[in-house]
Amino acid sequence: MPSDTTALLTTERLSLALLPPDAAWRVLAYYEANREHFDPVSPARPANFFSVTYWRTRLAQDREDFRHDLSLRLFLLPRTEPLATAPVIGNISLTHIRRGPLQAADLGYALDQRHEGQGLMTEGLRAIRDYAFGPLGLHRLQANHLPENLRSAAVLKRLGFVVEGYARDFLLIDGRWRDHVLTSLVATPDDAR
Repeated sequence: MPSDTTALLTTERLSLALLPPDAAWRVLAYYEANREHFDPVSPARPANFFSVTYWRTRLAQDREDFRHDLSLRLFLLPRTEPLATAPVIGNISLTHIRRGPLQAADLGYALDQRHEGQGLMTEGLRAIRDYAFGPLGLHRLQANHLPENLRSAAVLKRLGFVVEGYARDFLLIDGRWRDHVLTSLVATPDDAR
């Protein structure tokens, strides 16, 4: 388990950190700044989602979930800034971690709209892929996206994800059941470093 001031992963430009509860205000600022950008593609959120109280509790739970091998929710921070004060510019999560014969997780991610088009999400996702297939020992990652989300489709394709199917009425978003493209990436023998 990383300490409160240590990034779990780093890339050339990013620190990927499991943030402590006292970073709630930074996470809230990220979601507030991207509210209009994320709302059309996000499932319904709890009534108190846009509050420091919600994020304090959620960040504490995220640490427990990682400790119990249930999920890993990381926030992207600019590597050029101190971890204790760097703004949140994105998030990547591995949820529904399943062990036993499956060894799989669901991949989710989002990026601050002001940082799109710079390759940051591809950079962050490469790091989480390597961590998932290396130290976490996972065999399969699954990621789904709205059919019209061509930017997300392109990122996944660059990382080697393949389309496995099309799910009708897959997720309730903005009061409507929305179709999703289902993709996956499977570890290769080279990934088990």
